[in-house]
Amino acid sequence: MSTDGPFTGTWVLWTQALRRDRWLVLGWGVALAVLYWAQAWSVDRLYTSEGELARMAAAMERNDAMIALAGPARALDTIGGQVTWQATAFGAVLLGLVVIAVVTRHTRAEEESGHDDLVRSGVVGRFAPPAAAVLTSVVLCVVSGALVTLSLVTYPLAVADSVALGVGLALCGLCFTGTTLVAAQLVASTRAARGIAGAVVAVAYALRAVGDVSVPALSWLTAIGWYQAMHAFSGLRWWPALLLVAAAGINLALAATLLLRRDIGAGLVASRPGPPRAGRALSGPVGLAWRLQRAGVVGWSVGVGLTGVAYGALGTSVEDLVGDSDMGRDLMAQGGLDLVDGFFATMLVMMALLATGFATSSTLRPRGEEESGLAELVLATPLGRGRWLLSWTLVTLLGTALVMVVGGLGLGLGYAFVSADAGQVVAFVGPQLQYAPGVLLLAALARLVHGVAPRRTALAWGPLVVAVVVMFFGELLGLPRWVRWFSPFDHLPLVPAEDPSLGAAAVVVALALALGASGQLAFQRRDIG
Repeated sequence: MSTDGPFTGTWVLWTQALRRDRWLVLGWGVALAVLYWAQAWSVDRLYTSEGELARMAAAMERNDAMIALAGPARALDTIGGQVTWQATAFGAVLLGLVVIAVVTRHTRAEEESGHDDLVRSGVVGRFAPPAAAVLTSVVLCVVSGALVTLSLVTYPLAVADSVALGVGLALCGLCFTGTTLVAAQLVASTRAARGIAGAVVAVAYALRAVGDVSVPALSWLTAIGWYQAMHAFSGLRWWPALLLVAAAGINLALAATLLLRRDIGAGLVASRPGPPRAGRALSGPVGLAWRLQRAGVVGWSVGVGLTGVAYGALGTSVEDLVGDSDMGRDLMAQGGLDLVDGFFATMLVMMALLATGFATSSTLRPRGEEESGLAELVLATPLGRGRWLLSWTLVTLLGTALVMVVGGLGLGLGYAFVSADAGQVVAFVGPQLQYAPGVLLLAALARLVHGVAPRRTALAWGPLVVAVVVMFFGELLGLPRWVRWFSPFDHLPLVPAEDPSLGAAAVVVALALALGASGQLAFQRRDIG
């Protein structure tokens, strides 16, 4: 009699998945811990007296844009309340996005590539691959929650509330694990599954934002709302965590039921047949590259645009936000004579860093085409590899420009709303594009890594990390000048606080062209895949 069960082979698949994702799990856990810890550290350094913190808290409690962006304003006159307000929504979204990548990588992507068929040809139960994916996601969530708790407890902040922030974050991740696994049963495409799961995260954030501003009941429909309803550092309560546990369990049970009702390799929702002939837009490599990246371009544009709206809405509250803190004024004004202009210059650099995130991921997208084997199919045609890569580069350039323009428009729209000056809507588009050379330089570095060391593409994110550290912690940490020199944005004038410099922009662009061309040549000289 066979002893094989539905979970046979789970342990082996789980250990393999953890081996593949061990650095991702550790890296994101540390990154989320730094996100929470940095809020406490920066608030503690910026507002050295209770009066300064109370003044800023009073200003933020009246700012609907910031409440929509971050969450309900509770106990903002305390460091713990500031951490909860500033980090929880973003932490939950970031963990949700990583969870989506992990779960789909070990479920739908394996089926789509055919690797799952090879695995299931052995003694493997039907539930083993998704169970291994869920367990890997559980490890990611637990590690992230534990590191967040540890970072806050050692700061030090109150232990019980710090634990609540870590536990709530982990449970949010488990909720999104379940919704991602459900999405993986519905559709046969990895991209579609990630799109559905990502839409769930976006809707959760949007409902929470609307609920916190005008319709409180909407916040109770989302995992992020339940997480923030635990009221860490503002009257801690644990019972909303039970809602997160229940939602995670229901989603996983639903995913298991759907898995039993579908064929392996297929989705419950039948894929629509494509048209018999491709449109004219797909007749060349540029059209194909755009088709494959358009969802990312739209998603990043919307995200950066909404961020710009929130930042712009702070334009008339800069004085209250900074208060009497000399360090806060130095940080916001970045050395500019006018505090408001310096604030907007800082916000423009922050959105340029977000645009760099898109530019880097878009630059590395051809590597994914190589790993999946699709690049070889395309290059089997008369299309040369140099032209193929240039088509992806063109889409990256156009997409980056669009993301930055939308970000500038969002910043102007938010400022126009609070200042009642419609002319401000387009006022920040030009200044935002002044930072494009820095974005292109970091993207060119990613292209060089892709060309020279394709198996080490994770290194391409290193320059962006350096730029973020210089931006957020350069003044606070007192980093020496030679360290700040490694950020390209440190070489560009802080528009609109400073006058534009064509010379500095030209030098950065020239360096970006040189690095990009080197990456292009390296790619043409190495093997594909």
